Order: sequence, then C-alpha cells, then structure tokens
Amino acid sequence: MKVGGNMYLNMYCCVCAAYIQTAMYTATAILAIVFAALFAAFCLLVVVLVYLELRNSNIPPGVANPGKLHAIHCAYVGINVVGQILERLGLCHQMNFTRWCRFFIMARKGPVPHGLRIKDLTFSGVPVRVYEPTAASGEKRRGLVYFHGGGWMFGCIDDYDEVCQYISLESDTTVVSVGYRLAPEHRYPAHLDDCEVVTRHFLSIAATDFGVDPRRVAVGGDSAGGNLAAALCQRLSKTQDGHLPSPCAQVLIYPALQMADFHLPSYQQNHSVPILFRGRTVFFFLQYLNGNTSVSQQILEGKHVPAELKRHYKKWLDPDNLPPQFRKGAISPPVIANHDADVYHIVKQGLDPEFSPLLAEDKVLHLNPPAFVLTCEFDVLRDDGILFQKRLKDVGVDVTWEHLSDGFHGIISFFNQGWMTFESSQRGMDSIVRYVKTL
Repeated sequence: MKVGGNMYLNMYCCVCAAYIQTAMYTATAILAIVFAALFAAFCLLVVVLVYLELRNSNIPPGVANPGKLHAIHCAYVGINVVGQILERLGLCHQMNFTRWCRFFIMARKGPVPHGLRIKDLTFSGVPVRVYEPTAASGEKRRGLVYFHGGGWMFGCIDDYDEVCQYISLESDTTVVSVGYRLAPEHRYPAHLDDCEVVTRHFLSIAATDFGVDPRRVAVGGDSAGGNLAAALCQRLSKTQDGHLPSPCAQVLIYPALQMADFHLPSYQQNHSVPILFRGRTVFFFLQYLNGNTSVSQQILEGKHVPAELKRHYKKWLDPDNLPPQFRKGAISPPVIANHDADVYHIVKQGLDPEFSPLLAEDKVLHLNPPAFVLTCEFDVLRDDGILFQKRLKDVGVDVTWEHLSDGFHGIISFFNQGWMTFESSQRGMDSIVRYVKTL
C-alpha cells in the first residue's frame, strides 16, 4: 500500500507541475500578447500624431534637398511626440528625453583632427570647450567665442563640435564654445550673463594662456546664439571700462533678434517651413523670457505691443526696408486697434534691446563692432537678420551679409553630420570661415 501511495503521490506531483508549467507558458504568452498590443497601440498613436503634425508643415520646392529635410523633420516631430507621451505616462520628462535624443543624433564624438588641440575647461564657472590650432603662428592668433543655437532650450557644446572644429582649423582661429545655461531651468538673463562672463574671462587671459590677441576676438552664434552675440555686443559697448577690449566683430548666423513683430514677410512666407515654425518661435522666446506660454496667441496677433511702441518700431521693422525680392508673397498684417495691457505687462521685458537687439536705438547700434550676418531664404528669422544688417549699415557699422537662397533655419547645425549634411551647410560654413579670416 505504501508503494502504491507513493506512486500516486508522484503522479499527482507530476500532473501539478505540468499544470503549473502550462499555466506559466499561458501567462507568459498572454503577457507577450498584451505587451505587443500595447506597443502596437503606442506605435500607432505616435504615427497618427506625427502624421497630424506633418500635415501642418510645408517644404517649398526651392529648399535644399527637400526629401532629406522632410525626413529630418519627421524624426524631430517623432521625438517630440514620444517625449510628450512618456511625460504623460510619468516615465520621463519630455525636455530631458528631447535633449537626449538631439544629443544622440547631433553629437558625433570622433577623434581629434590633426592640427587641432581640444580642451574642456570652465571659465568663471561656465563650461567651455577650447579649440586651438597647433600649427606654428608668427603672430598672436585671432579668437572666436561661439554661442550655440537651440532656442535657448536645447543644444550643447557637443552638438557643435563639428562646426567649431571646422572654423578653428580652416581659419586658424582659437574657438571657445560656450555651454551656457538653458531654459526652462534658467530664464533671461542667465544665458546672456553666462556668455558675458565667459567672454570677459577669455579676453583677460587670451594673450597669456592661449596666444590670442584680445583685440582680435569676435563673438558669434547661430539662431538663439546669434541673439546672445548681438545682445552681448550691445551690453559690452555700454559698459566699457578700459581694462578689456571689446569684441572686434559679431558673427550672426540666422539670428533671432526681436519679438515685437511676427508678421514680417519671412514669418508669413515661411510660417510652416521646418525646422522652425512661426508659432514655435514665439514659444522659444517666451521660454527664454519667463516661461509664460499662455500668451502665445496674443503675441502672434500682435496684441502685446502698445500702439505708441508700434509706431516707434515701425521705422526699423517696416517691410519696405527689405529688398523687394523678399516682400513677394507676403500679405499685410491685420490692423489691431487695441493692445492687451495684461499681455504687455507679462512680456514687456522681451522688448528690451538686450532681449531684442534689433530694437536698440541708433546711438547704441553705432557703438557695435563690425558684423557678419548670414540669412536663409526659407527661414522665419530671415527678415530679422536682413533688417538688422541694414540698420547697422545705416549707422556706419561695417557689415558683410551672406544669403543662402536655398537654405532653411538650422542648416549650419547639420554640417558634417553624415546623411543629414546639406550642400548649403558647406557653403554657409565656408562663408563664415572667409569672414573670420579677415579679422
């Protein structure tokens, strides 16, 4: 009986083990199906949202490599959409996800090129990367302090490694790339303050530590970085103490220069051209200023500027100041009789010249150093650059203006980025190098 009982017990155990194993396999299969369904639903949601976003974009036939730009725009929109979903699920902050993806795409850390020495340092507490040509020089070199773009919210030193390496090598210039603080963690004027302390620090040690003539140091940047460079030149021109030289030039690459008028012809003609839309421009300005994006629509409609200020700014922002070819296809902005005083109170600091350099008085612009201005045809910020270079010329400042007839906003940041490189990126970079060589 005992032997029989053990046999039945063993059989029972085997049956239970088989049942448990089957149940585990079934549960695993069900979980796999559920996860697969959730993943498929997630992918479908992303595709739908990306498609809806892409319907709002327009790539004109004259833009450089429209298919490539469309692919890049799809990738950027996809990153933003996934980031939004992950943030709503509580898995990741959208800002951190977007920055990580941009870094993964744009930061191509390779070996240091022959003829260049690269150092990661801090100047007055701000991270910088210094690019020094190693070839012998019979005189002290020129210098360029570079502020990267990214809407005051994105971008970093690594993203602009290729750009700074090329400028340094091709123009035999010591380049200092600045890792200034970003929004939304930091607001205006933190970005500009960082750029100022780095520039002052470099000017004070340029000759002794880097063999650079401080009288041949320029500042420059693209997009938001161009805004910072122009604003810094105005700030330094008003605070000269005689101990340090002022920048010898400003290199402005499709700069964002004013938030008073978003109805300029370039804003109308290129309002939905990637990678910078008209509405997104306002968003970036507000994030830099104070983070209050609830007034975006009123700003787009022009309700944030009082009538007396509009009349004051008209002499600088009048579309008639643009060459005729840039006014084609634009429509007149709607006439708004009354401004919104509450909106003006929220954003009035954004009309200060250190935030909107294009709105500076002539007596301030007259003190500006010579300028290089690069604009792109298919860019909402095109007219900012054109109007600024005209104003500088009108007050006697020497200006070199280059225009990329097939360029779009951000094209320089795709320089030497593998399949994302555009021919216009090379032409734009070469025009920058030619100008820097003249300093």
